[in-house]
Amino acid sequence: MAIDLAGDLTARAAELTAARVPFVHATVVRAQRPASVGPGASALVHADGVIEGFVGGSCAESSVQAHSLAALASGEPLLLRILPGASDTAVEDGAVTVRNPCLSGGALEIFLEPHRPPAGLAVVGDTPVGRMLAHLGAELGFTVRSGFEPADGDAALVVASHGKGEEQVLEAALRAGVPYVALVASRTRGAAVRDALDVPEELRARVRTPAGLAIGARTAAEVALSILAEIVSLRPRAGAPAAPADPAAPADRAAPVTAIDPVCGMTVAAVPSSPHVERDGDTLWFCSEHCRAAHDR
Repeated sequence: MAIDLAGDLTARAAELTAARVPFVHATVVRAQRPASVGPGASALVHADGVIEGFVGGSCAESSVQAHSLAALASGEPLLLRILPGASDTAVEDGAVTVRNPCLSGGALEIFLEPHRPPAGLAVVGDTPVGRMLAHLGAELGFTVRSGFEPADGDAALVVASHGKGEEQVLEAALRAGVPYVALVASRTRGAAVRDALDVPEELRARVRTPAGLAIGARTAAEVALSILAEIVSLRPRAGAPAAPADPAAPADRAAPVTAIDPVCGMTVAAVPSSPHVERDGDTLWFCSEHCRAAHDR
């Protein structure tokens, strides 16, 4: 019976998407012989560097891993060219060319497509502003839910309950590190609620109230628009909704840590799934088991 590897990966990708798990879909779009794969071969690269599928031998896989993690951090797709030759990297708009001394003479072009779950928007309060926030937020691509329980991928919490249970929710969101936390209230009442929060001052200072940009909003729809505009204005880059930048909040996605293979000179991802050894308190990272074995000889 034939094994449908492509179908298995498609089903796996759908499963990860439904579970809001980030990954990169790597697809070989061109292969020059000798190469261990052909066009259409694909794999899924997880945020911890683990690879499901096959897009080349261990030398090519190391480059796919490192550049997939970079694509996942940026949210931007990337064409990765892997060529034989002395270790070198050339970057251009939308593409990276890596020369790999470990390759046996072939060349690969692999398209890396990051899949990051839509940012979460928690709306507290069944009020006109709250309902408009939920409606407009969904149109902008956010995953919207009512109420607040800390969840991975939350970009924003907006409390629009007009005095009902505000403090407890705000404190929970601040402690959970939600990047954007806002309270729909007048300047005077908002300041009073913020000052009464039982959290450190640096966390209280993160509460945005009045919520939203100053656009002269009057209606519930306009207030919701101003809040969403503020969230969008604070996100770190263009693209799908992402956690807004805030100096007091956790980073959205940190850039991947890389290292240089001491044997071949390649840049590799410094993640547990990469070959590595401990030497005198330092960790040495390798592109493949072959390079690790060569270093040990």
